[in-house]
Formats: sequence, structure tokens, C-alpha cells
Amino acid sequence: MSPQAEKPTIILATSNGVGMGHLARASAIALELKDIANPIIVSMAGGVAEVPNFVGVRCEYIPGRDRGWMPRKLWDAYLRDRLLALIEETDAQVLSFDGVVPYPGVIGAKLRKNDLALVWVRRGLWQKKPQGLALGLQSMMMDAIIEPGDFARVYDHGPTKDRKDAVVTSAVSLYQEATALDRDEARKALGIDLDRPAVLVQLGTGDSDVNEKMTAALKGLIGWKDLQVVLTKKPIDANGNSLVPEGLEIKQVRYFPLAKVLHAFDAAICATGYNGVHELLPALVPTVFVSNIRGTDDQEARAQWCHDLGYALRADQADLANITETVKLLQDPEERARLHRMCKKLPEANGAKEAAQILYEMATVKHGAQPAFIVRMRLKARNFGLSSFRQFANAIYRQLALVYRKFNPHIVVQIVKIDAPHFGDETDPKTMRQLINGDVRYEHLISGASENYRRRRDEIASAAYGTLRRVVNTQKESL
Repeated sequence: MSPQAEKPTIILATSNGVGMGHLARASAIALELKDIANPIIVSMAGGVAEVPNFVGVRCEYIPGRDRGWMPRKLWDAYLRDRLLALIEETDAQVLSFDGVVPYPGVIGAKLRKNDLALVWVRRGLWQKKPQGLALGLQSMMMDAIIEPGDFARVYDHGPTKDRKDAVVTSAVSLYQEATALDRDEARKALGIDLDRPAVLVQLGTGDSDVNEKMTAALKGLIGWKDLQVVLTKKPIDANGNSLVPEGLEIKQVRYFPLAKVLHAFDAAICATGYNGVHELLPALVPTVFVSNIRGTDDQEARAQWCHDLGYALRADQADLANITETVKLLQDPEERARLHRMCKKLPEANGAKEAAQILYEMATVKHGAQPAFIVRMRLKARNFGLSSFRQFANAIYRQLALVYRKFNPHIVVQIVKIDAPHFGDETDPKTMRQLINGDVRYEHLISGASENYRRRRDEIASAAYGTLRRVVNTQKESL
């Protein structure tokens, strides 16, 4: 990929998934695009606060529909208009979306701007759940589909397995040996002891069963001499009670991306998410995987592959005693050495560079020869009148989504003050986290935004939040 006098703009959008997989992949691809394009990351994940400092690209936070910052029926239009405004502001040629479900607002942006190339970054290894029923419809709305490779792809038995509509890359990972800190540097960056053993634990907390898994895993570390246990979140339940058994020293750290400091750890206990597997194993960290069965990701299939081929240990997520006993195996230095050696056999995770190449070509090839897969999809679109189909299908798709949410509503996660939203172009992680998690609606803007963009964003916010004020006022009057 050779740099051009005028770099194309590519927007990398992500949903707010169960973990950081979507945002981590977008960050990895943005890093590969930086020298040849102007990548911009927009995300509904709160973790986007960490991205500007690390990746060094412009970012925007977009509140997801689960935030409750506006009526659900207005969120699709809000998302569409936010994306269109950003596309207009930056003259973006490509919009990619990394998420399980391409929201109607994402499709709506394409329908309003036909010359925009729309790409779905669609991870494989789906569980067999109802989301797979709409795959064909969703896929036909795209100009291209990129499937990030998965080490465990041969264990994929989900609905994406036999589809021929995606270009499969190598695994996408933020871990790169060339940029990772060595053991001592990583430990200094995390503020942990240089000479004592250290284990990273990333299992999450929340519902009672998840909390029980955390405690069971930590029990397996009891007895490891001089051990320091490192977590990224405070290990407490919803009532503030500690999940840590007696006899362990816990250190809570915040560092993004952890992929850069993984050499600090002698072992890890982690959920079997996409980025966990494709960061820890390339970093040669001996790992026990405890799957999270929520969401669409088939973590159990990925964990079984890792275990069967000897790259990691799989604990039975449904058996607390097994979790404890499996974690205890990490205390054996010979077992850790075996896992370390096995991970050296894994292929390199260069998928971010491959995905960046595809997006760059789509952004720069206007009228000349195009990559074969794009040609096939464009011809398919013309032959079947896909433009009209997209409009019809999106209308049906949105109605299905609304019906689904009527019977399966999102949980309201916080109370929002009915005040004027806060507009700001903050890039400091701490400030952004406070605003994203705060009780005032946050309208984040990319740095260096024009006055026209600021005015347009005010119009979009007024359309969404103005209705919310009227709804709330009406409810108050009826009380």
C-alpha cells in the first residue's frame, strides 16, 4: 500500500459488545491504516475513551440505544444522522461496522449516501441463536464483508460457517511482538513487583453466576508463593462485597491496551473472547480459559479448540470445582512451560494489515480495476436491483428489531438528567470516562470539528433529546 498525496478517510464504527473485541479490532486496523489513510473510530463502547491516546486517531463516542438517553424509536434515526454528519464533515469514502448486528441506522446511512462503501467486519464462531436467521438479509445490504480470522475457525459450527460472502483474513490482534514491552518494562508500566510471579485475571463480574466463576478461579491460585494477582476491575459483587477468597494479594490496574504489557504475566485466567485468545496466546502467556456463554460468540467452541490442540487449558464454565482445579494447574512451572512452547507454533495474527488493505482499496479505487470480490458484489447488486431491495429490506429489518425489543427490552442502566447535553471534543481518557459514565447526556465530537459540523450536531441532538423532554414533561403532568 503506497501513500497518496491526499489520504482517503475511512470510518471504523463499532457496537458496544459484551467485551472489547469490536473496539480492539477497530483499533488494530486503524493502526495499520494511519500511514496511508485518515482512519476515524466511532464507537458505542465506553472503552473508546482509551483509544485516542493509544491509537493516535480521531474518535467519537456515540451513545448506544441501551443508554436510555432518548426514546428507542428515535435512536435509529439519531445513529444514522450522526454517521451521515461525520461522513459529510470528513468526506469519508468507506464506513466499516464491526458488530454482530448491523443496526438499521448504519444501513440507513448507506441508503442516504449511495457512493459510500459499506463494509461489515463480521466475526465468525457464532452460537446457534436467532440472530443468525437474518444473516442473508443483512449480508445483502453490504458492499463487502470482512471476516477476521479465528485460530479456532475449524471448530466453527455456527450460521456464518458455510457462507461464501466474506473475505477471511488472518486473525486480528492488538498484540504485536515488535511493539510489546518486555517483562520488566511491562511490569514497571503496570506498577507491579518485578521479581514476584504475576497472574492476570479477566473474567468480569456482574450476575451471580459470573461472580461465582471469578471466586472459583481465584481459589485455584491460593498457595502460589508470593503471587500478585492483577485485575482490571474491582472484584466485588453488586452489593460491594469482595469476591476474593482469603490468602490472595490483589492489584487493580488500568492500562490500554493490555496487549502491550502481556509479557508482564507468568499466566492468565480469561474469558474465551476473540481478543483474549488472539492476544494472550500470541504473547505466549500460559492461560486457563473460562468461557462466557452470554452473547453471540461461541466461546465454548474456541476454548475447546485451544484445549484440544494444547495451546491453553479449558475450564468447564458450568462446574465451579473444575474451574478451581484447572486453575491450580497453572501453579506447576512445567505445565506453564509446556503451554508457552505450544503457543510458539501458532500462526502470526496479521489480519489487521489485511483488513486495512481491503478498506484502503475500497476507498481509493474509483473507476479503475477493482478487487475481484468487490466486482462480484457490485455486479450482483446491479443484477438484482439491490439498491431498491436495500430500502425495502431495511424497512422490514427495522420493524423486526422494534418488535423484538418490545418483548425483550434493554435494561435501563442509569438515570439521565433532563438537562442540555454536554458537547465536547475531549480526548483525555479520564475526562471521557467520566462524561460517558455520567448522568448528563454526552455529545462527543471529533477534534478539530468545523462550525458547520457543530451546528449540525446540535440539530441532531435537538431532534432526539427535545422529544425526550416533551415525553418526560407529559409524564410529570399526568402524575
